[in-house]
Amino acid sequence: MSAKSAKDKEKEKKDEANERLVAQNRRARHEYEVLDTVECGIVLVGSEVKTLRSGKVMLDDAYANVNKGEVWLVGCEIPEYVQANQFNHEPKRKRKLLLHRREIQKFASRAFEKGLTLVPLKLYFKRGKAKILLGICKGRQLHDKREKLKKETMNRDIQRAMRRG
Repeated sequence: MSAKSAKDKEKEKKDEANERLVAQNRRARHEYEVLDTVECGIVLVGSEVKTLRSGKVMLDDAYANVNKGEVWLVGCEIPEYVQANQFNHEPKRKRKLLLHRREIQKFASRAFEKGLTLVPLKLYFKRGKAKILLGICKGRQLHDKREKLKKETMNRDIQRAMRRG
């Protein structure tokens, strides 16, 4: 049993080595409280993949929407790929996210019932495939944001004091 766990750990390390971060939505961590996350694929055209490989994408205003049993990424801007000329894509088009049906039902029902939002947290390549980490998020009020910043600064000060002895 311990040999299997060692193999699992080795596989996880390989997966992390095969992951290449393209973009991260830092603003989402500040604006929202992330309750749960799910990894999903994304349907792209060739020129979009080329643009992502060069690291040009904006996730700031993006969110996911459930429509007729499918999840769509809305508001994510992937600029046009200059060398693609006539075969280029539309920068702000809706993009389909790939999830299993039971995952869609689970996450969509939670988001719909409690008034939560599906927000993309990061976009990355994993084993050559584009993936999005989608989070079920609850919006933070201004006082919650301030409270969070106070806690972070206090923890940072405590850590500094501990290091100094």
